[in-house]
Amino acid sequence: MLDAYWLAGIAYSLCLIALGCWGIHRFVLLLWLRQKPDVATPTKTATPTVLVQLPVYNEPKVISRIIDAVAQLDWPSMEIQVLDDSTDETCAIAASRVAHWSEQGVMISHIRRDHRTGYKAGALAHGLDLSPAKYIAIFDADFVPEPDFLRKMMPSLLEPNVGMVQACWGHLNRNQNWTTRVQAMILDGHFVIEHTARFRSGRFFNFNGTAGIWRRDCIIDAGGWSHDTVTEDLDLSYRAQMKGWNFIYRDDVVAPAELPGTTRAFLGQQHRWAKGTVQTSRKLLDPILLSNFPVRVRLEAANHLLMVWAYPTVFLLSILFPLSILARVQMDGASLLILDLFAVIATTVSIGFFYAVALQRSGERLRSRWWEIPLAMSVGIGCSGSQTLAVIEGAWSNDATFERTPKQGTSNPQTVVPPAHRARLLISSSMSAYYAMAMYWTISASHWESLPFMLLFATGYWLITFTQWTEGSRTAEAAEMGVAHAAK
Repeated sequence: MLDAYWLAGIAYSLCLIALGCWGIHRFVLLLWLRQKPDVATPTKTATPTVLVQLPVYNEPKVISRIIDAVAQLDWPSMEIQVLDDSTDETCAIAASRVAHWSEQGVMISHIRRDHRTGYKAGALAHGLDLSPAKYIAIFDADFVPEPDFLRKMMPSLLEPNVGMVQACWGHLNRNQNWTTRVQAMILDGHFVIEHTARFRSGRFFNFNGTAGIWRRDCIIDAGGWSHDTVTEDLDLSYRAQMKGWNFIYRDDVVAPAELPGTTRAFLGQQHRWAKGTVQTSRKLLDPILLSNFPVRVRLEAANHLLMVWAYPTVFLLSILFPLSILARVQMDGASLLILDLFAVIATTVSIGFFYAVALQRSGERLRSRWWEIPLAMSVGIGCSGSQTLAVIEGAWSNDATFERTPKQGTSNPQTVVPPAHRARLLISSSMSAYYAMAMYWTISASHWESLPFMLLFATGYWLITFTQWTEGSRTAEAAEMGVAHAAK
């Protein structure tokens, strides 16, 4: 039995060490923020034709908003493509708005395909073949760019050898509920810290699929849009930078967007991103490591593509954590306590500091939002089971089926709730029950020193599970109301 405790202790220790290394990396990113980007100040004043692409699929609640927003962009020569693969009422709404803006003199077209081959990547490639424009701006349906977006971004793209310019994401519905608050904090960490740090330190960073502008020559030189992963944006970004193209991140330009309003939608989006990152790493990790770029660039690119493996590590740790407490009862726990101290400093403290800096740099008041930091930590743990599934799928499957994230529109009071993913719900429900028992045992055994961390883990699984079940109830209630209304 003692051997089993030692094995559990070794596995637990390895998880802590791995997470501790990722935690140290967060501190490194914060140091890179202090560097100044080695790029020239944009001076170009030319106004070439820009192709604005809107890839959409079944977005009836937001399609009018995005078409209206891009039609009002302040740029003298612009072509808009609504790349509509929809199978619902989105088609009619889009056609109506396209007709409206065409009458106003806007060069806009409603492009339909007979099939969804390649999903978003296929739609973007199809639209590119229909236009000779040398510069391409891309927006997802949930974004609302400001009229001066192109005026601010294009001078950076017109500099020599610049292939893509990415804007920062804003959040239209940050305060809608606790789920959107957590998502906003996670995205702020990515854009305000990770993107900024990688750009300023001369490392690779990626186009995020929307709110960015590409140079056509860069897309073609990198091999074009590919749909063999579900993160076609990450894939093309790395291929382009490996070809020698420079990317610029404009943290001073913010493109507001709608966050998924439900836990189910949030989990689906995160699942797609994690799965696609693993697929992209399988495709490009070897070429990156074997390239002639500086070691510092290659190592950070590899770390970026492999960071999603932190989720299975957290999930394994969450399974082992209650067992580690039991192991300490059976053997000398001094060494485990030292590892716990390392983990607290390198992971919990680093995450807390990381998100605190992200909040401050994004203009939020830390004093009023400090409680969102432990909430984000807890939810990150609660999502680890779902993300572990995504990582496994990405590692073993070449399936590139695109799972869209439903949008609700900020003016629509009825939240869109997608169907439950049974495997995600089963994992979170099982872990919720596991941590209920673990909490009971910890309190009964008076292991008070472990209770704060136990509560952090338990709260994450309980929140993720509870909201998925309650959202299911709302879906069933809405369906019943719909049937009753139809019967009348």
